[in-house]
Amino acid sequence: MLRTLEERDIRFVRLWFTDVLGQLKSVAVAPAELEGAFAEGIGFDGSAIEGFARVYEADMIAKPDPSTFQLMPLSGHMPGVGRMFCDILLPDGTPSYADPRHVLKRALSRASDLGFTFYTHPEIEFFLLREKPEPGVKPQPIDSGGYFDHTPHSIAHDFRRSAITMLESMGISVEFSHHEAAAGQQEIDLRYADALSTADNIMAFRLAMKEVALEQGVYASFMPKPFTEHPGSGMHTHMSLFEGDRNVFYEPGAQFQLSKLGRAFIAGLLQHAAEVTAVCNQWVNSYKRLWGGDERIAGAGGEAPAYICWGHNNRSALVRVPMYKPQKGNATRIEFRSLDPACNPYLAFAVILAAGLKGIENDYELPPGSEDDVWALTSAERRALGIAPLPQSLSEACDVMEGSELVAETLGEQVFGFFLRNKRAEWNEYRRHVTEFELDRYLPVL
Repeated sequence: MLRTLEERDIRFVRLWFTDVLGQLKSVAVAPAELEGAFAEGIGFDGSAIEGFARVYEADMIAKPDPSTFQLMPLSGHMPGVGRMFCDILLPDGTPSYADPRHVLKRALSRASDLGFTFYTHPEIEFFLLREKPEPGVKPQPIDSGGYFDHTPHSIAHDFRRSAITMLESMGISVEFSHHEAAAGQQEIDLRYADALSTADNIMAFRLAMKEVALEQGVYASFMPKPFTEHPGSGMHTHMSLFEGDRNVFYEPGAQFQLSKLGRAFIAGLLQHAAEVTAVCNQWVNSYKRLWGGDERIAGAGGEAPAYICWGHNNRSALVRVPMYKPQKGNATRIEFRSLDPACNPYLAFAVILAAGLKGIENDYELPPGSEDDVWALTSAERRALGIAPLPQSLSEACDVMEGSELVAETLGEQVFGFFLRNKRAEWNEYRRHVTEFELDRYLPVL
């Protein structure tokens, strides 16, 4: 890596990490400082980072992980820039329990103790807007395209081409890209990788999309539901467990070629789905995506999963077992559909993995799958089938999470406590805010 810096005339290296809410943080160092950074790390004030430390224990260390080094593509003839993700340490060199990357590493270590490697493949949706909206100004999508539309003269087409080129140059492999269902909505699917690499790639992806958009004079947003009249953006994530080169979710001849371990993993996801929702859908706006189309008026809710069930060819289910390549055993996987692209991927993957492993360890029994459109069922029909709803607001999700031993154990005391305090404060701020809806509806008549 140090040789590459010299050969490519790299003048700066950006050291990245995230706060508890998944916001990317960065400090730039000159190559000459890197050997010291590898040996001792870079000191910083942890009390200034959301959820990291209290004021009286502020000293923290960012230690770069050389295995994450990539060159950052820049336009023009500017000197090159590299980037690395960091692990956050305490002054005595031990890992910080407030570091989201460490939270995921702990969860992956637990899976490794059971002999498993956790792989993930996210389908990331987001919106391209004509410009960054000012407060009180309605956002404007950059096109009026729909699902899989090919618009050769639109900026969205050029955007995806430029974006994928940037991602590939950063070592992030892309599997598919296309226009999604809503006006201005894009989807780019990252290739399967171990969960830690995927989480790192998602953080780099979100930054890269915003930078490409700025270069093209538009704005990229990962807000789960910026439009009332259009579907929101999700991050459906395919996942599987491997023992070496063997996919343990695969069993030839079984229903959907899904093994007993795979069924138990799904059962764990279903059992603990409500508990992990606050982490997978961490913003007030996330629940407008999940519940914004309860009556499916004008497709406003899209296919967001709001009920806890699983199925095969059923896009209204929370968990789906896709069968694109049934002849390939290693392709057997499950798809978890509630995630949105504004989550903290480290924390989300950690709690999802913990839920699935709990199902395996406790041999949870998988309930019957649903092939019905769950949204089309009546409340009584859903109750008769044992299909419960996900939390319907951030406040409700926090209430469920607060009583979850699984989430508390997975996140650790510091992250768990900070996350709940932060999200309750967000809900309280939202609850007292007078919305445009209220002004439009009530001022003229009351």
